[in-house]
Amino acid sequence: MEIIDLLISLPIWVDVGISFLIFMFFLLLRKLFTKYVYKLIIKVAKKSPSDFFINLFMAFEKPLGWFFVLIGLYIAIINLPYIHGFEEQIIKIYRTLLIVLITSGLYNLAATSSPIFEKVSEKLHIEVDRILIPILSKILRFFIVALSLSVIAQEWGFDINGFVAGLGLGGLAIAFAAQETVENFFGGIVIMTEKPFTKGDWIKTSIVEGTVEEINFRSTKIRVFRQALVTVPNSSLANEAILNWSRMGKRQISFHLGLKLNTPKWKLEKCMNEIEKILRNHDDVHQETIFVHFEGFSESSLDIFLYFFTKSTVWGEYLEVKQSINFKILEILQREGVTVAFPSRSFYIESNFLDNQQ
Repeated sequence: MEIIDLLISLPIWVDVGISFLIFMFFLLLRKLFTKYVYKLIIKVAKKSPSDFFINLFMAFEKPLGWFFVLIGLYIAIINLPYIHGFEEQIIKIYRTLLIVLITSGLYNLAATSSPIFEKVSEKLHIEVDRILIPILSKILRFFIVALSLSVIAQEWGFDINGFVAGLGLGGLAIAFAAQETVENFFGGIVIMTEKPFTKGDWIKTSIVEGTVEEINFRSTKIRVFRQALVTVPNSSLANEAILNWSRMGKRQISFHLGLKLNTPKWKLEKCMNEIEKILRNHDDVHQETIFVHFEGFSESSLDIFLYFFTKSTVWGEYLEVKQSINFKILEILQREGVTVAFPSRSFYIESNFLDNQQ
């Protein structure tokens, strides 16, 4: 009893000092944990066949460090005298801070670099691309924060049922008022799920042609070749026929080569054979589809129809291949003495007309 009475009679600064030492002990424990134990856990997690545990521990690295601080702070406060009657409030604050730490870890885990999306893609056989991942990350983070706030509100005795019902009615009213925004939102979902294009693709529609720079839920930003940035509502793009040049497996070249009407048949055939031979032996020409045919007669020329594809779909490389082939065709025509026709008309004057004039 004498020892207990002595402890009770100790000055308050002694209790404060003990609480301070407890808190400092847990700070030291936190430092030891993050420096040694945590590194050991990460090393062991790296040996697992999945990267999930590594990312899990990395996401909760800071929350775990702060967890030691919370434990030390809680024990230090409980050790202080004259706090009787406040235990319930302290526990509520402590539990609230724990919820915040868990939310922080889950928030980090839902980052764009998280393997969660890759695992979902593998399990459901869904291709999740670089456009959809940031948006899914933001949605998941929003729900994590919203759920955390609702749990904290319930912890402090707030009734959130009326608030949730109000949000539902308010959301319905906003949806009717912002119908165009809702259409753009669902248009963005269609674009991101069906994926007619992605970032960096060269696309062409009836309203715009250029390179896709950004896709979000409301609009798509396209950089046209004049370097202007065009913002197109997703509802418009979702209902458009979209030509995606970047997804071509090959690129078409087709044109008519008109030779003079007085070109002999054997020269015409020889030129056609030489041109086809060039295309068949060209490394940059797709060999699956090559047509070189004498298509017919026009008013001032004999028309040869050429139809083939380049292997490269890049605009600059495509032009280089086309230019190379045009030069080779020109060499063939010059070697065979064949002239390219141009629009012309021939006038014939009968001899009777000349005699009458004389």
